[in-house]
Amino acid sequence: MEYLGYFASIIIGISLGLIGSGGSILTIPILVYLFKVNPEQATSYSLFIVGLTAMSGSYNHYKMGNLKLKSALYFAVPSVISILIIREVIFPEIATTLFSIASYKVSKDFLIMIVFSVLMIAAAFSMIRKTNTETKTTETNYLQLSIIGFAVGIVTGFLGAGGGFLIIPALLFFANLPMKQAVGTSLLIIAINSTIGFAGDLYIGTPINYPFLLGISAMALLGMLIGSHFSKKIDGARLKPIFGWFVLLMGFYIITKEVLF
Repeated sequence: MEYLGYFASIIIGISLGLIGSGGSILTIPILVYLFKVNPEQATSYSLFIVGLTAMSGSYNHYKMGNLKLKSALYFAVPSVISILIIREVIFPEIATTLFSIASYKVSKDFLIMIVFSVLMIAAAFSMIRKTNTETKTTETNYLQLSIIGFAVGIVTGFLGAGGGFLIIPALLFFANLPMKQAVGTSLLIIAINSTIGFAGDLYIGTPINYPFLLGISAMALLGMLIGSHFSKKIDGARLKPIFGWFVLLMGFYIITKEVLF
């Protein structure tokens, strides 16, 4: 099962390299179901893996001229604020067992996986649905970009998810970036959000298995190199629906597994 997990970790990077999102959607299920990491700790590991991988990808896009730093900062700064509020103030205060129904206990880990599966299904539909990626030459709406950034930070903080499937549409429609620049800028935002979120977890003393974490990250970085290479030749927008169907199936699988088994 671990060998399958390491192979699947490569797909995390490939997804981020090709379409600028989807990496964190895969990371949590891989950690929880293939490596048997508990969901709460998996959110911390996901922040590190996705952050490091996205950082590598954003550097590649910088060299290709696909980074818009001003838009990234207007998005990332409010994101970081909400991430720190969630990870360091709210998340630690959530009880391990939330409530009980008869003999059935609803735990924090259960809530994380259910919310994450709903997020996966929402992400899948956004990838499957055909969208017009043409942008108009209008001014960037920095206020709306910052508000969405704050909202995405809540998702990142609670679930350890980079939120690329939310970031890219925001950059397309509120920063008016072309698809390639939206992908590159999204990776930079994901890298900033995830890295600071993980640093916050270290500050509050979250236990980390570094050899394991670095091994998974190395596989994801390999996938990022592969994805970035093919992104020069393949239109990532065409791959989104295929990846979306895969994520949709995985989302329903998680709900079924958590509720019925």
